[in-house]
Amino acid sequence: ESILSQIRSSDYSQKNAVLVPVAALGVGGVLLYWLRSGHKIKTIDMGDGWWGSGERSLKGKEDASIRPFKIETSDKEIEDLHRRLDQFRFTPHVEGAAFHYGFNSSYLRKVVAYWRNQFDWRKQVEMLNKYPHFHTTIEGIDIHFIHVKPSYVPHGQAVQPLLMVHGWPGSFYEFYKIIPLLTEPAKHGLNEGDVVFEVICPSIPGYGFSEAPHQKGFDSIATARIFHKLMSRLGFKKYYLQGGDWGSRVTTNMAQMLPQSVKGLHLNLVFITKQSLGRLICTMLGAYVPWLVGFSREDARRFYPFMQRNVYDVLRESGYLHIQATKPDTAGCGLNDSPVGLAAYILEKFSTWTDKSFLHKDDGGLESKYSLDELLTNVMIYWVTSSIVSSMRYYKENFSKDPDLNAHSRVGVYVPTGIAAFPQEIVHVPRAWAKDVYKNIITYSYMPRGGHFAAFEEPKLLAQDIMQFVQKVEQL
Repeated sequence: ESILSQIRSSDYSQKNAVLVPVAALGVGGVLLYWLRSGHKIKTIDMGDGWWGSGERSLKGKEDASIRPFKIETSDKEIEDLHRRLDQFRFTPHVEGAAFHYGFNSSYLRKVVAYWRNQFDWRKQVEMLNKYPHFHTTIEGIDIHFIHVKPSYVPHGQAVQPLLMVHGWPGSFYEFYKIIPLLTEPAKHGLNEGDVVFEVICPSIPGYGFSEAPHQKGFDSIATARIFHKLMSRLGFKKYYLQGGDWGSRVTTNMAQMLPQSVKGLHLNLVFITKQSLGRLICTMLGAYVPWLVGFSREDARRFYPFMQRNVYDVLRESGYLHIQATKPDTAGCGLNDSPVGLAAYILEKFSTWTDKSFLHKDDGGLESKYSLDELLTNVMIYWVTSSIVSSMRYYKENFSKDPDLNAHSRVGVYVPTGIAAFPQEIVHVPRAWAKDVYKNIITYSYMPRGGHFAAFEEPKLLAQDIMQFVQKVEQL
């Protein structure tokens, strides 16, 4: 009996020796699965929407056709523009104003003279039409986009679909210089691991040739959903995303909404507005011991002096934002009626957002980075489509729901992410802070030069960074 008891006890111990680790592994596995599942399922709800005029029809399905589109102009359109330019009322600036008061009126006079007498809109329309344009109807409104495929693809090479999203006061035209670098890199001396793209550049609804929403509430979430639907309609199941300005928020929302469809996300502006005691302590310590709070030397150089770079400079550059986030239609009336007012309002941003030091120049430094033809073509896209008011409303719709643009930062971005930090960007976000939202940063590049309008100003630098990022993702 004693022997049997010992045998039973031994069996029980052996069973325990097997069962306990198995149970532990099982519980651990379930816990790990639960944690991982939590990451997988924590997404932004895609939802649905209707932005057409009136009530949504319950009969029939929406026209899902992709329709070729061509930009056109007319003698009447050009004559009306010239008449308005001829009636420009000049306002003398104070002496030594440069761009400290906004667009310098003496330089504006030169811009208007060029616009009236030398700028050739018909020629620019031909240039805009060199890429294929399309319209398709999604959620009741016509969405405009260009879709550029590589002219030659070496045998066995995969073509990566890339959706690029603009911001305000830009347009799809911002990407015209970078598109050939991405679709035909070898022709332009770019051979980053033989990565080649087909590029899709939509116009945000309410901008340019995309129809403006007729209903209230059209924000970046609605835009993200529409652009996912666009890519699906074009036959893409997985694709890369790239954006700056509003394009950064839209593409980030796309990655938060359908991460399974996003191969990678590349940004040249990051929105991180979270405030906390820890963040305040980081900011204070970072000025003296940046390494202690995860800042690099370059972070510290771009981030400090804190008040100057992150408060005073931002306040100076964001007056427009308060107007557009509250009552856009009021100021928009004047801009939609006056081409000169529109040009001054838009082009001022291409001065100081490109380089803060341009504030001190009488010509705003505009022609040191862009040609007047390039700048006025972007303005004309707003003018001929009467889209300045609807583009300004985008601020109202987004800030009304999310005053500090922080609501979505609680939903992490787990898709591979690349960040190109340009030195003249309005705000600098260190990698250590970007990781709060972007959990899987593959590349973070301190770009050597350039500002807010990266694709327009430094297309080659941006193209190289996108390619290097995609090459790394493809090797994962």
